[in-house]
Amino acid sequence: MRSWMLGLLCVAIASAGAAVPGGTEAAVDKGIAFLLSKQRPDGAIVAGERNETAMTSLAILALASAGHQPIDPAPEGEAMRRALGFVLQADRQEPNGYFGQKDGSRMYGHGITTLMLAEMLGMGVDREQDRLLRERCAKAIALILRSQPQREGPHRGGWRYTPDSRDSDLSVTVWQLAALRSARNAGLEVSKQAIDEAVDYVKRSYRGERAGATGPVGGFSYQASGNEVRFSTTAQGLLALQVSGEYGAPEVEGAANRLLSDTRDQTSKWFYYGTYYYSKGMFQRGGPHAEAAEKRVAELLLPRQKPDGSWQGEGDEHKAGPIYSTSLAILSLAVRHHYLPIYER
Repeated sequence: MRSWMLGLLCVAIASAGAAVPGGTEAAVDKGIAFLLSKQRPDGAIVAGERNETAMTSLAILALASAGHQPIDPAPEGEAMRRALGFVLQADRQEPNGYFGQKDGSRMYGHGITTLMLAEMLGMGVDREQDRLLRERCAKAIALILRSQPQREGPHRGGWRYTPDSRDSDLSVTVWQLAALRSARNAGLEVSKQAIDEAVDYVKRSYRGERAGATGPVGGFSYQASGNEVRFSTTAQGLLALQVSGEYGAPEVEGAANRLLSDTRDQTSKWFYYGTYYYSKGMFQRGGPHAEAAEKRVAELLLPRQKPDGSWQGEGDEHKAGPIYSTSLAILSLAVRHHYLPIYER
């Protein structure tokens, strides 16, 4: 079991004494209750979504972000055990290590599931589950490494929709990079070169814009070969570089300053996706960036929660389903606890 788990009680005590935006803890608890209510007998946590492996993995991450563990005797712990059992079924993962084929979630789902497995290493309920976690995660990491474009050009170092894609985009790349970093932190073999190449791809997606009152201002585009700077991709780049140890990079400073002045609204495309990265990235930045983001995230998310505890997206996010939006909302609101090792500041 990871040594970081020994510090959870200290973290919880420290967090309990800090000011929390009104209603945040209650909202997280209601969201978790909703996720548990959607668990099927086979352990999957879905509400009609096709991407069963990815959605169940995202729900596990949400539960873990609020401090729940598979070994807990509470209903949340039992739900995590059953959910892990579902993801670890042999038919969820292809022989080549790919998680994105059976449920149609492609490399997005593969990155999410691999990150979840890496974060859960050492948290299995018994030796056999720990063995399966490590085995499945190692195969998934190997697939990510094999799929990373190595030829020279604008797509080098990133990933896209399928393992054999030869182009890259920031959104898919960030999930793979987080999974690699988490696995490396947990002691799995991950080459430094692969991570460095991915970090370089993220940096090549940065576009400096101007100098602002707080310093340089810039953002990240969807692809290294493009120029469209978006809220969601800027938040993705900000978090990705920081979890890779690039806290002092000029791209981090520029992106954090841009997001500090962004008037994030509820109609933005991919609202929950962007909010998730925004909350995590700004928390990593710390200081006034973290304080402003925590307040803004609570203001945006708390009024949007449904009576049943779920959050629902609009447009394409509505199609993604309530497990997706609810899990991302919980991950966004529970940021201050930093129970997940990958997001420790």
